[in-house]
Amino acid sequence: MKLDILAIGAHPDDVELGCGATIAKEIAKGKTVGIIDLTRGELGTRGTAETREEESKHSADILGVSVRENMDFADGFFMNDKTHQMALIKKIRQYQPDIVLCNAVSDRHIDHGKGSKLVSDACFLSGLIKIDTEHEGELQQKWRPKHVYHYIQWKNLKPDFVVDVSDYINTKMEAVLAFKTQFFNPASSDPETPISSKNFTDSIKYRARDLGRLVGVEYAEGFTVGRYVAVDSLYDLK
Repeated sequence: MKLDILAIGAHPDDVELGCGATIAKEIAKGKTVGIIDLTRGELGTRGTAETREEESKHSADILGVSVRENMDFADGFFMNDKTHQMALIKKIRQYQPDIVLCNAVSDRHIDHGKGSKLVSDACFLSGLIKIDTEHEGELQQKWRPKHVYHYIQWKNLKPDFVVDVSDYINTKMEAVLAFKTQFFNPASSDPETPISSKNFTDSIKYRARDLGRLVGVEYAEGFTVGRYVAVDSLYDLK
């Protein structure tokens, strides 16, 4: 299956928090989108790897993605090395995405920055013809995505561009809150974490609203890039 967009996150819920509304918008426009989670979030304070898996499936259904996979890398301890790069190269070549969305280049959680660099490096290496990989016994063709964009997470990084997601913010919130063990629940007896407070849940919308305010729309999601974004005409810019 060829995907138009492949969204990759270090942990289940990273993609939903970072670019869930953008994904919902692109799917509504007819694009095929997949999600790959690098780890099962097994070191998370709240919930378990098993509950996160069930929540991931529910969230994927809400967003309407075509496929969701987990690389089963070690939460907190995966590395940007040949072993992990090769595993991702196989997935990139399998799905042949035009666009890859991945973790913030710098963030509070160490896995986010690591995941960002790992995905960027794998996307580049996937385009090298002398790296041989196989899928289901067949030699894979080289493939390099046209674009790699990094969504914004905990740190309020300055975006290089934003996407108007005004009509899809509620879908994003529903997909995020599918991870019910992770976010605000006054009935929960689990330990509190930086993302389990009502303030954090509220911040998902008000940060998107603030980005939207700055560009004249109701809600927006921001992305950073590793290279310049090119447009065909000045009129492509809103």
